[in-house]
Amino acid sequence: MTTPSIDAHVHLDVHPHHSSAVTAVLTGSQAHIAHVALEADNWSVLGKNTLVLARIDHEEPYWAEWATEQLAADGITVEITPKLREAMDEEWTWPNYPMRWCTRSEIRQVSNEAQKIHDDIRHGHLLIHAHAHDGHTTAAVGAYLHQNGKSVYLHGEDHLRQVADTFQSPAAALVAFEKAHGTAMRPGPAPLTDTEQDTAHARTSLGPPTAGAEPPRPEPETVPAYAADAGDHDALLDTFLEDHRDWQKWRTWSDDTTHAIHEDQTLRIEHVHETDPHETAWTVAAYESPVSDRMWVLTAIGATPTPVLRGLLHHLADSKGSDTALGSPVGEKTVTASTRPLSEAGWSHAVDGRGTRWTSPAGDVGIQFDAFAAQRPNHNLATWTVWGGPDRDRPTWTLTASLYTPSSLLADLSENLAYGTGNLPGPLTGRKGLPSPAATSPSASVTTRASHQPTRTR
Repeated sequence: MTTPSIDAHVHLDVHPHHSSAVTAVLTGSQAHIAHVALEADNWSVLGKNTLVLARIDHEEPYWAEWATEQLAADGITVEITPKLREAMDEEWTWPNYPMRWCTRSEIRQVSNEAQKIHDDIRHGHLLIHAHAHDGHTTAAVGAYLHQNGKSVYLHGEDHLRQVADTFQSPAAALVAFEKAHGTAMRPGPAPLTDTEQDTAHARTSLGPPTAGAEPPRPEPETVPAYAADAGDHDALLDTFLEDHRDWQKWRTWSDDTTHAIHEDQTLRIEHVHETDPHETAWTVAAYESPVSDRMWVLTAIGATPTPVLRGLLHHLADSKGSDTALGSPVGEKTVTASTRPLSEAGWSHAVDGRGTRWTSPAGDVGIQFDAFAAQRPNHNLATWTVWGGPDRDRPTWTLTASLYTPSSLLADLSENLAYGTGNLPGPLTGRKGLPSPAATSPSASVTTRASHQPTRTR
């Protein structure tokens, strides 16, 4: 049977600034047919009649050749540039590939499964609840939104990410994840890896990456406290201790951590210097007596804005957080008192299966009360999570608090988020000019990614 001819022509070439990505330029009166076919195969639309295939596994030439065969079978003319044809014919492998028993085709299959996970997250089909770094790579836990709550435990990054376990509900998955990773657990997805950033750029631009460009630095401007610059956390703590002599300071022998302890020894602050902006830099803990178990704990990452931390320190100095006793119930009255400033400021309020969320009118900062964690007082789960940034699922900064954190402290924090202000000195986000979370990945992962760059041979 003769395949009908379609008036569509596809010109395939390598991306001008991303070595493995492939571009497609469509022409002809029926170019829309080729457009639909490519987009269905996960090619991204870059412009009118222009698409790009960019993958985290660097297998674009292989899948472009596969697409060529499918288009040709449909009667669509495909032209491949010599440079792309050369890439299609290359044989390459990953050096130090951890699954050494896999054949090249099996490696490609593993990579393709990792690509599907990446795409499900990118398209919002797989919602990541939390992540953690296990000392070697990144693990995460999430749920598929349209698969009756099916949840997965993910292990690895980029082309090595795999589904390590599955669960029937998000609650079961989160409990298992918290048990496995404990205090290393962080809310939401991990920051984008270098490969994910590079791939995202290739999908949206034919120009070169602009990561190294020096943007103009505008004059300082006043912004909400939650959107302010992280500033100098070390200077913030030094000023606090100078102004409050009832706090004693000492640094660890390695000089990388400062501890501040109130004179009654029931309230303690730990500040880790020069930490990654997305790792815990501040830990505040309260105790009923100098020798009792911990009553409550609050943590903040290194990218937390200075005005938010300053308000927290002021509260500790004024009240010492002693208005909640160990074992006090946390009910609707407590939650309402903790978040009253948000309601008065017009923040939206939503209840889901796991708890309650309050979000600013602009949608760039929010607080979540986790009712599930509140029912497990003996487990190290964050009951309150505060986030700031462009998206709740990929925040710029986070702050967490445990079950018995004083409602007065949370109310002061809520008021600061609703009405407080700070400075934004320039376009760079993060402490001491560090890049934004989207441009930073866990430091331990850099070695892993560098050791798995493909080696190509003719």
